[in-house]
Amino acid sequence: MDIKEQITKIVEEISKNPNIKEQFEKEPVKVIEKVIGIDLPDDVVMKIIDGVKAKLTIDGVSKTADALKSIFK
Repeated sequence: MDIKEQITKIVEEISKNPNIKEQFEKEPVKVIEKVIGIDLPDDVVMKIIDGVKAKLTIDGVSKTADALKSIFK
């Protein structure tokens, strides 16, 4: 299983559906296993959760920076 690929898949799903994002914030393990479709070992799930949170944070910072750039143009 490619963890990076699964992180990307989950981030895309969360980005498309605000309900999934809200659920991910409350119960990340359930969301990951639902999106991926399999029950994973805890250590793998935790790596994916950390990766998804990091990617969402980076994407959020990037969008904020782009918005600020457009204000000052």
